[in-house]
Amino acid sequence: MQEDNTEIRKYVRHVTGIPISIRVEQNHTYQSNEDIATNISLGGLSFIASDRLENAQNVEVSFPIFGQALTLNGKVMWCAKTNRGYEVGLEFEDPKEIERLKLIEQTSQIERYREEVEQQEGRKLTLLQATREWASQYAGDFSALS
Repeated sequence: MQEDNTEIRKYVRHVTGIPISIRVEQNHTYQSNEDIATNISLGGLSFIASDRLENAQNVEVSFPIFGQALTLNGKVMWCAKTNRGYEVGLEFEDPKEIERLKLIEQTSQIERYREEVEQQEGRKLTLLQATREWASQYAGDFSALS
């Protein structure tokens, strides 16, 4: 622990705005207070929940990408009370889940880039065009996730 009581992180965290849906074990649908992941790293992600989740609880996280729901399975590693509810940290141990998380984050960034270009420059990019432009400008920054 550092002097300010924050733990040194194993992985670099990226602030994100990826929409998510949460389902906890025993087929109980859990609705988060906010429907976005607050940050993401190679090992997991965090989100704001309206209720406390228990450590070691299995959680299914769905990400709506291009009209489909991509799902990852994680485990609650920590849950801390905040002024917005509870911030929950999930860990993904399966290397396949971690790689899928990285692809989901990159896809989300590309889609955000495509929207920004249209708003700021008036250019409508295809997914392929946006991917090429985004990769040439930002893919190097994303290597911190790998």
